[in-house]
Amino acid sequence: MAFLVLALGLLLHSHASGPSLRDSTPCVGVTGYTCSTLDVPLDRTGRHKGTLHLRVGAADNVKAPKGVLVVLSGGPGQPGVFLLNKFVDNALAAERGTYRVVAFDQRGTGSGALDCEAMQQEMGASDLYPPTAAAVRACAAKLGDRRQFYGTDDVVADIDALRRALGVDKIALDGISYGTYVGERYALAHPDHVSKLVLDSVVPHVGLSDLGVVEFRGTARVLRNVCGNACVNDLAAVIKRYHNGVEILDALTTDSIVDPTYTTAFDIPQALRAARNGAPGSLESFIASMHGGDQTPADALDQGLHASTLCADWRYPWGTSAAPLAGREAALTRAVAKLPASALFPFDRKTATGNGFIRQCLPWAPAAPTPLNRGKITVPTLLVNGDHDLSTPLEWARQELARTTHGKLVVVPGAGHSTQSRSLSDVSRRAVAAFLNG
Repeated sequence: MAFLVLALGLLLHSHASGPSLRDSTPCVGVTGYTCSTLDVPLDRTGRHKGTLHLRVGAADNVKAPKGVLVVLSGGPGQPGVFLLNKFVDNALAAERGTYRVVAFDQRGTGSGALDCEAMQQEMGASDLYPPTAAAVRACAAKLGDRRQFYGTDDVVADIDALRRALGVDKIALDGISYGTYVGERYALAHPDHVSKLVLDSVVPHVGLSDLGVVEFRGTARVLRNVCGNACVNDLAAVIKRYHNGVEILDALTTDSIVDPTYTTAFDIPQALRAARNGAPGSLESFIASMHGGDQTPADALDQGLHASTLCADWRYPWGTSAAPLAGREAALTRAVAKLPASALFPFDRKTATGNGFIRQCLPWAPAAPTPLNRGKITVPTLLVNGDHDLSTPLEWARQELARTTHGKLVVVPGAGHSTQSRSLSDVSRRAVAAFLNG
């Protein structure tokens, strides 16, 4: 009996103490940060065994006056601790003295990457480059049942475990790209534990695939800004002639991250005009340079996690990730057929049905969908977006602004993706600093 009482006491103590950080050591290559491990269950229902070991990097200024600021990386599939090196020093220089900055490798990233070799090789770091169905099926088979435990709801639960492990009641969040989606979902689930929310390069939290329609519209808007209506008409004519809309969309989107002027490395307006006139060599070189030779490893951006997360999180023409494989293609074809040509311009139906988001999730084996919350975000929120960003177009930021009750949008002229990290982005960094430190 005494043994049972002791065991019960230890169990209750463990439960009461909650999650904790273990094996704390100075972070390698970064001054002023301690790296630790946060252990979280693979499946919080307990039906599937397993523990994930998430790497956490936290600034040493534990008594920072404004509390903890958690930086959320993108993807899904990108680790987070690497942000402590260059991103925090540059983008959050004004906040380092007032906040304890924390970053972590979300489940399925970094050393915990799921690493689906074939799909990783085919897609690299792209969202839009389409993988083969065989590579997708091989990834789903490799991961098996555990692929259902990498949805954004699981990441949200991990963030709350991290908050408790840090011993704080509220946290501020700074999400970049997919990290905005995570931040939004955390703010919806735990509004009482969020002091402020920064969304940089915004993904709306509704979890609906738009089949690329908003991205197509954003591409036309950006090209008009860069080179006028003639440039957009050239793009439409090129896609009609060469049927390469997916490849061009992928390349232009990548270029919005690399060179949002679209003229430095390659003169995109000139390449489109030449291709329209029957000389596609320069455009083909541009497409190859944006994707060819991309050897992005899984521990830098994991495509297995990308599929596991987005296929469960988002809703598609065939329904949720639980929909049977049979009938998905037909549902997709019907949905795209209903779209007017004007909604697809300057792209086409093949681009809508063939981009990477669709081709990752169309053959993805059925799995439990992630629950969605399409309510309004009620915490103080700052949205920042480059008006030349095609990865997360400005149109998405405007959609998300309408789903906040205390939101403000700052548009960064000429900037592409991840505005806080760009040389053009003093506008963004000043706005974020004023919001977080105000």
